[in-house]
Formats: sequence, structure tokens, C-alpha cells
Amino acid sequence: MNRQQEFVLRAVEEREIRFIRLWFTDILGYLKSVMMSPSELEGAFEEGVGFDGSSIEGLSRISESDTIALPDPSTFQILPFDTDHPELQTARMFCDITMPDGQPSWSDPRQILRRQVKLAADEGFTCMISPEIEFYLFQPGADPGSIEPTDNGGYFDQASHNIAPRFRREAMTALDAMGIVTEFSHHETAPGQQEIDLRHADALTMADNIMTFRYLIKQVAAANGVRATFMPKPFTEHAGSAMHSHISLFEGDTNAFHDPDDEISLSKTAKHFIAGILHRAPEISAVTNQWPNSYKRIVFGNEAPTAATWGVSNRS
Repeated sequence: MNRQQEFVLRAVEEREIRFIRLWFTDILGYLKSVMMSPSELEGAFEEGVGFDGSSIEGLSRISESDTIALPDPSTFQILPFDTDHPELQTARMFCDITMPDGQPSWSDPRQILRRQVKLAADEGFTCMISPEIEFYLFQPGADPGSIEPTDNGGYFDQASHNIAPRFRREAMTALDAMGIVTEFSHHETAPGQQEIDLRHADALTMADNIMTFRYLIKQVAAANGVRATFMPKPFTEHAGSAMHSHISLFEGDTNAFHDPDDEISLSKTAKHFIAGILHRAPEISAVTNQWPNSYKRIVFGNEAPTAATWGVSNRS
């Protein structure tokens, strides 16, 4: 047992953690969870938790259904909004999915990302990501079964008379409690639409942070009597929601994308990086825009990408 695992076991005992959630995602990005008591944690560190991988979307075939969830102790955090009873504290860890022989699962999104991070590291690069995450707050509408935005605010509106400012304050507090550093939060262009920007982190950490973000946002919304949705285009008449991601590569402490002698300050590495994204835009779109509703957002004139092209100020 390594030091991180020992630290988690000690923290669980000292903080009197009652439940532990082990998280992972399916290929569509849905958060999956299994909860255990602290008495089972040491065994989970040593052997993992077995489950039927064929019942998880895109994870494995029936003939390969035996899969293992191995908790990553470096992701241990106490959930601030998991229960109304402080005496029943719950913690969570993300898991890496493996096969019974210990080999990483070929279809586990976290393992896939880990492989890509290693490929970049082998070339001397570290990938850093900072996302701007948009979402809507909504409530039941006047007609049965309908929904409506929680406010009529617009871009950067304070809107002190409605729920939005308090919600964003509570959301940022919850994120901070989970070790997720936020930079800014504000009302977006459409009624009920919010944005919270996260401080940059390495790719794997940010992937974990984004999944935690989505969970916490929905928890904070429920605590305020409303609901949150990350649906790309929930309202036809209003702007869609996106996750604009600032991506950079570093070689040690040096920004590999920057060249002060270039006309637009971009290095050859940056230009090759952009070219790679453009070349693989169809494949990338299959992952980032996987629902029919995704394409209702991608309309010319709405600051959504409708063409595989690039320019300094080009948002087409």
C-alpha cells in the first residue's frame, strides 16, 4: 500500500467519513457511481471493485464483462453537498477501469485520456486546459410539464432580485471545497444562463474536475429549488450552452505555443496543433457533439463553430 492510500484511510477514519463513492464515466460522459462503507476501502485499494462492464455503455462486450474499478487515491475529496446530515459525511474518488488481468481497459475514457497524456509527455509536452462552462438554471413553467429559465437576466447582469447571484456564490464555494479553483462566474447572454470559468489544470485533473463540476452544479441547484442543465440547446429561442476550452502545451515552464518573433506570436508547434484539430474536426465533433440536440446549437451567427477553419478572430 502506498502513501496516498494510507493517507486516505487515515483521513476517512479521522474525519469519520460514513460513505465513499467510487466514480467513473461511460463512453458518453455519464457519471457512474458505486458507494461503499469505509471497512471495504482497503480491499478496494488492493483488488479494486468488480462489476459488469457490459452493462455500462461502450465499456465492454458481454464476453469481457468482468471489469475492475480501481480507486485513485489522489482524487480523494469530501463531498460538500451530498447529504443533509453532517454526521453522514461522504467522500469520493475517481476510478481507473481495468480488466481482471490488471491491464487498463481499452474503452475507459479516463484510461484513454491517460494514454494520450503519456504520448504527449513522451514528446516533452504537458497539456493544460482551462474551460468556460455554460449551463442553464430552469424551473417549472406555467403549463404542466413545461420549463422556463429562472430569470430574465442578460450578459453580466447582476440581477440581484433573482436566484442567480446566490447560486453562483454557493456553487463557487462548493467547488472550492472540492479543491477546484474557479476564476470567474457571471450571467450569460440568455435568461437563466450561467457561466463559471475554471483555473487551468493538467488534462487528466481537468477531466475529473469537469465531471465533479457537473455533479456539484446540479446539487447546488437542487438545494436552491431549481434545476441545472448542460443541454447544448434547451430553448429554441435562446442561446445554446457550450464549454469553450483554452488549451496550451508546455515544455517544462515554457509555453510551447508562443513565439515572440512570429507575426501573430504563434510557434510552429501551435500551428501544427491547430492544423491537427482542423484535420480531425469530423472525428472530434463525433465526441464533442454526440446528440441531435448538439447540432441545434451549431448555427451560423451564434458564435458556434460551423466550419473547420481558423483565424485570429474567427468564430465561424
